[in-house]
Amino acid sequence: MEEMTIHEFEFALINEFFTELERQGPGGPEETIRALSFVGNLSNKTKIADLGCGTGAQTMVLAQNTEATITALDLYAGSIDKLNATAEKLGLQNRVKGIVGSMDDLPFRHEEFDLIWSEGAIANIGFEKGLQHWKGFLKKDGYVAVTYESWFTDERPAEIEKWWLDAVPEMSTIAHNISIMQKTGYIPVAAFTLPEHCWTDNYFALQRARQEEFLKTHAGNKTAEDLIAFMRREADLYSKYKQYYGYVFYIGKRYQ
Repeated sequence: MEEMTIHEFEFALINEFFTELERQGPGGPEETIRALSFVGNLSNKTKIADLGCGTGAQTMVLAQNTEATITALDLYAGSIDKLNATAEKLGLQNRVKGIVGSMDDLPFRHEEFDLIWSEGAIANIGFEKGLQHWKGFLKKDGYVAVTYESWFTDERPAEIEKWWLDAVPEMSTIAHNISIMQKTGYIPVAAFTLPEHCWTDNYFALQRARQEEFLKTHAGNKTAEDLIAFMRREADLYSKYKQYYGYVFYIGKRYQ
């Protein structure tokens, strides 16, 4: 029997699981701040779009480390509700606003933003397509910063290659992705891999208690059981093959 990919599970079920987690993908505040350090000309006039923001873990880090105005966009209303509630709790509601929308049909003006941010989400529309489409919403000399699944090696075991290419068909090496960034009209500014703890501590470990709770809530629901089996399989494969792949932060500056 062939394994399912994440795209084959019900959208509502996936979001119900992840909305209760602090993070919806690998990452961490230190890595967000490090990526931000490569972005120039930040001020209280800076406008940032955080695309595919989830419940906003990185959105709050951006807000707490800049004076920028941030518009955070996600397809799932439940995530946006949680993000806006967090912004209000932290006293950031005057600078942070979450809205429901799609990354490939953005409701923004041409060249509206100084910085477009996206952690763990650009694969949903494709690395090249995302960079190309989003560029139109960036001011000239504006920046883009994204994390994207990337191969660390030119060759890898068939098991992990099939797993990831089923999920992210365009997944490629760091060098190739940098060339895509150049091709789509950006000067590559920096690229760095997310350390292992961004996966193990900040993503997989946080899921364990949620998985048990989710299975109890959906007892007898095979789709829910398959979803949790998928998550556990992802963690097992990372433990086995982490030297071959991971998330990479890519930061670029628009030049055309």
